Amino acid sequence: MLRIVMDSAGDLPAEWIKEYQIDIIPINVHMDDKVFLEGVDLSIDQFYSWVKKTGRIPKTSQPSPHKVVEFYRKIAQPGDVILSIHLTSKLSGTYESAVLAAQELKNEPYQIIPFDTLAGTGIQGYMCREAREMDRQGVEIKQIVKRLEQIRDQSEVIFTLDSLDFAQKSGRVQKLESILASVLKIKPIITLKEGTLAVGDKVRTRKAALTFILQEMADRMGEKVINAAIMHAHDLSTALEISGRIKEFLNIKEMFIEELSIAIAANLGPGTIGIIAYPVDEEVS
Repeated sequence: MLRIVMDSAGDLPAEWIKEYQIDIIPINVHMDDKVFLEGVDLSIDQFYSWVKKTGRIPKTSQPSPHKVVEFYRKIAQPGDVILSIHLTSKLSGTYESAVLAAQELKNEPYQIIPFDTLAGTGIQGYMCREAREMDRQGVEIKQIVKRLEQIRDQSEVIFTLDSLDFAQKSGRVQKLESILASVLKIKPIITLKEGTLAVGDKVRTRKAALTFILQEMADRMGEKVINAAIMHAHDLSTALEISGRIKEFLNIKEMFIEELSIAIAANLGPGTIGIIAYPVDEEVS
């Protein structure tokens, strides 16, 4: 059997996680002197409540290789293949933990294939779903990994931030200092490309920023048929507003709206709105 693992930095509707049999390994969230497991003993609402109450931003960290080993042993049976799909290795050590765990378990009676998405959030979720769909069609694991590589090469992720506070404190966004030196109130456009978050453009108003990310994604995708998602950080109303406009810009086959994981939101902050997209493979659609 193919076991599909995703760390909790990936985003997918809960009903899809169940339908496509995806096992979630949680990322650690450090709050005060305690460590919580995202989605296990810390919900997204509890996260935002803590941030609002304390005015602080928690740190996140990857599961240790030992924890990943325990997780794999818990879900696997002899003869299984574990496809372990992870947040970009350029922002997190989770993929490396999976690689080390796979090395430790190399003599176990199952195969482990760690995969670096060079992305995360909804792209990571869609990869898991496509992997399961292909598996159910009888596609071999080598072809499944090849398709994931294709999605990785062709995907686009664009965010607009409502505030610079989280991004400044996290230190995960390249070229942010040039914005911080400005006295203007701006809404930065953040892109995730080749595994790294970086400032793409600067827009002065929230309204303009939302239109910008729609048009920018349209420019990048053109007339291609795509799968897409609208990601938000504690701002469902804005995500719904964008969903009402997105089909004017993009040729969408499937789309979902989902809350950003704590692992991503802790670096970008509440009010973040993002669009993720990648071209549909017409041969398997």
